[in-house]
Amino acid sequence: MSHRTCLAVILAAGEGTRMKSAMTKVLHPVGGLPMVAHAVKAAAAAGGSDVALVVGRDADKVEAAARPFARDVTVHVQTVRLGTGHAVLAARSAIAKGYDDLLVMFGDTPLVDSAALTLAREKLAGGAEVVVMGFKTVDPTGYGRLIEKDGQLAAIREHKDASDEERKINFCNGGLMAIAGRDALSMLDSITNKNAKGEYYLTDVVEIARARGKKVVAMEVEAASVLGVNTRVELAEVEALFQAKLRREMMLAGVSMIAPETVWFSWDTQIGAETLIEPNVVFGPGVKVAGNVTIHAFCHLEGASVAAGAHIGPFARLRPGAEMGEKSKAGNFVEIKQAKIGAGAKVNHLTYIGDAIVGAAANIGAGTITCNYDGYNKHLTEIGAGAFIGSNSALVAPVKIGDGALIAAGSVITQSVPADAVGFARARQANKLGMAGHLNARNKAIKDAKKKA
Repeated sequence: MSHRTCLAVILAAGEGTRMKSAMTKVLHPVGGLPMVAHAVKAAAAAGGSDVALVVGRDADKVEAAARPFARDVTVHVQTVRLGTGHAVLAARSAIAKGYDDLLVMFGDTPLVDSAALTLAREKLAGGAEVVVMGFKTVDPTGYGRLIEKDGQLAAIREHKDASDEERKINFCNGGLMAIAGRDALSMLDSITNKNAKGEYYLTDVVEIARARGKKVVAMEVEAASVLGVNTRVELAEVEALFQAKLRREMMLAGVSMIAPETVWFSWDTQIGAETLIEPNVVFGPGVKVAGNVTIHAFCHLEGASVAAGAHIGPFARLRPGAEMGEKSKAGNFVEIKQAKIGAGAKVNHLTYIGDAIVGAAANIGAGTITCNYDGYNKHLTEIGAGAFIGSNSALVAPVKIGDGALIAAGSVITQSVPADAVGFARARQANKLGMAGHLNARNKAIKDAKKKA
């Protein structure tokens, strides 16, 4: 297929009013990635690295979501919506450049399968003029039926127009289509709006191609691959299907999950084999986990990397820029942001480490905070290899703790501590004998006076 050029026309101009959202429909995410970007990724994987986006509102945002995943993206604004055929022709200037293959896709079908798109292109290479992608379902009510005859697609019949016999057909139109580029514009221009709605239907291409003696075929794809999203209910359903697919792929690749249905991945999550994921873990975008890692229950990771042998959680949060070294640990109720945790270093519990470098084998005590923000700027904390930070310490950045240094519990460190030194920064304890009784009596009298008032 590499010798054949391909343009993917992705229809993404729908307002999505049923989403009840201020954001245009195709920007709603599935697996942390806008739906339109999923469609572009699939098109590119099938060789359609040139993309013509047909957009409406939020055009700049839709383009920005799509552009990282295609070689070339052109934007075509559809100001008037007169049917799918009319929408495709909004990209006339791109189609006119002359491609071997034309893929017509939708920006709200995020589960579209690149392998199906590739197969459709192969059918074009084999002599088909039009390839319609369809699916089979137990209940085809409401869907257009794909009527085949002698190995070709004879017609697409809308449910309301179908005969009783045709309504028994469970092979339904999925909407996606591949068209031979050499005649694409000619056939698209031949679509008329002589129908009850006065709209230009892309499905009329089937009849037009057949009238010209061209080969038209239907191919079956998974129903999920052509599943569109029109409401937030459908968005949640598609998300569930997407997650189930990723979980299966992860487990088949050697990742263990105790309760897979409670683990949520992003589209780009990378996890190595022999990693164990306990229940209720969420992976935001940009997470890379090496092999043989344990991620305990109720953790949230985003924009983070975790090296082999590390232990995360339970109840840990790794924010963007967190880098966990080999056999390091971020324990319960630990938050790490924009920080490198060295090999074997331990941040066991109740701690915030932000904008920091923590050396190998360092030990960070419970309740430690790197005070990285002064209200205007972020500052760096450096903790050396083998250093020990006592519990309930505050390290006021910028500050450097040397290799092997020890910080006494409860200290507020505002100056650097040399290697192998002990840093104390707290008031000396003083015991006032007998004072507790006097204070208790005074406080009780104040309380009693308030009750009488």
